[in-house]
Amino acid sequence: MVAKVVRRPQSMHTLPNDKALKFLGVQTSKEVHFQLSPTELVEYALRRGEGMLTNTGALMCTTGRYTGRSPKDRYIVRDSLTDTKVDWGKVNIPFDEKRFDQLHRRMRHYVEYHPVFVRYALAGADPAHQLKLCILTTSAWHNLFCTNMFLRPADDELVDFEPDFTILAIPDFLAIPDEDQTRGGNFAILNLSKRVILIGGTGYAGEIKKGVFSALNFLLPHKNILPMHCSANVDLGDPTDVALFFGLSGTGKTTLSADPERGLIGDDEHGWSDAGIFNFEGGCYAKVVDLTREQEPQIFDAIRYGSIVENTRTLRNSRVVDYTDTTLTQNTRTSYPISFIDNAVEPSVGTHPRNIFFLTCDAFGVLPPISRLTPEQAMDYFILGYTAKVAGTEMGVTEPEATFSACFGAAFMPLHVSQYAQMLGDKIRRHNVNVWLVNTGWTGGGFGIGQRMELAHTRALIRAALAGRLMASPFAKHPVFGLSMPTTCPGVPAKILDPRQTWTDPVAYDAKADYLNNLFTEKRESITNPTSATV
Repeated sequence: MVAKVVRRPQSMHTLPNDKALKFLGVQTSKEVHFQLSPTELVEYALRRGEGMLTNTGALMCTTGRYTGRSPKDRYIVRDSLTDTKVDWGKVNIPFDEKRFDQLHRRMRHYVEYHPVFVRYALAGADPAHQLKLCILTTSAWHNLFCTNMFLRPADDELVDFEPDFTILAIPDFLAIPDEDQTRGGNFAILNLSKRVILIGGTGYAGEIKKGVFSALNFLLPHKNILPMHCSANVDLGDPTDVALFFGLSGTGKTTLSADPERGLIGDDEHGWSDAGIFNFEGGCYAKVVDLTREQEPQIFDAIRYGSIVENTRTLRNSRVVDYTDTTLTQNTRTSYPISFIDNAVEPSVGTHPRNIFFLTCDAFGVLPPISRLTPEQAMDYFILGYTAKVAGTEMGVTEPEATFSACFGAAFMPLHVSQYAQMLGDKIRRHNVNVWLVNTGWTGGGFGIGQRMELAHTRALIRAALAGRLMASPFAKHPVFGLSMPTTCPGVPAKILDPRQTWTDPVAYDAKADYLNNLFTEKRESITNPTSATV
């Protein structure tokens, strides 16, 4: 069979389609589309019925059965490299080498009979620590997603490109559970020795980006680089004033890191090396449920031609996206290049951070709106990765429920969480970084009794911390959590800085604070090999 090769315009170099297929272990394919532009990919997606254009020009696509990641179907090949290094368990599920090889062979054989889209891309804005990627997808819109989300090599880098990782993402290819020992037909498997990522049976594009993030989380700590699931921004007038924002879904990470007075370095994944921080990605993958221009102007205006909106719906008989429509999922998203953000910093690198913010939505209403952490406390809360679900957000959740995700991204951390926490503590001490715990949840009582923290107050607290004004305030020690709480902040009522004072029943506050603190203790005790007596 002779492959039909589709090339970019000849003004570029002659592109190495056959070389790319060789990297992927594929002999040939029915049709190869190599390194297509966003415009070409949009046109192919429309022609193939993969999506539709919205009124803004963004391409709207659906992911099928899976509208989010499937953590129970994510595996890592267990071999001589990973056997003693990976923290095996419910998050990092081991996969047999031989079964990986047979699955890989069948996927490569499948590719030979289907049109494919192949792309070279980069992960890591610091050239000294980049991963070179060769990505094969069987849908044009997935290839556009990769174009948006990863860094784009210059034209003159393509001919001699040598990938560090290859990725096959084929939604229509299903595993055979009895033969492959997968849980079902869908899977995402990392082979860190062979540097191959296989994704099948799912159309959720986020599996591609998180597969690469997981690989970086394994590889970079060995180079003394801390991989982080966080956003980062920088003062537009002071390039040394870098801030990091960690937080699980619903804590306000995107909202609070998007500041028109500060440049956006990145919104999700970063590394912290001896030279400073750097973004892993070349784009943003933001949630859009209930999105409005008033609340998120940067994200709203970035959704234009070249962007993707995923699992959204339109208003009836129109091409206008209805961001309130969660018919398919609550996890509606958009993908776009970071250059679509007006104040994006390019290249996406920065100095060592001056401030770090851990964001938590405390639905019990007992944590202070802001408190300063010691390096030991920072390591502790980093490992805890605490936030809370509120009633009504999930089936069966009838009252606030504590949620923990170590390092604010446990699902992507192949090593034991204590290794990442130790690195964080070392870097905080070495670079004298201020670390703050910010409660964006409830005050004056828990969910259903108190009220949500006012966004204006949270913004004022963060800006005061960034400007150094909070450091000039006297601090009081919280009697239960041992946190240092500022007693004054410009633009914020002093009463709300101490959460106990906001409750009408101090005894009830004490009981709920003890309850949450006991949950913290139980979680700490469930973590083996702590980095210190504090953690």
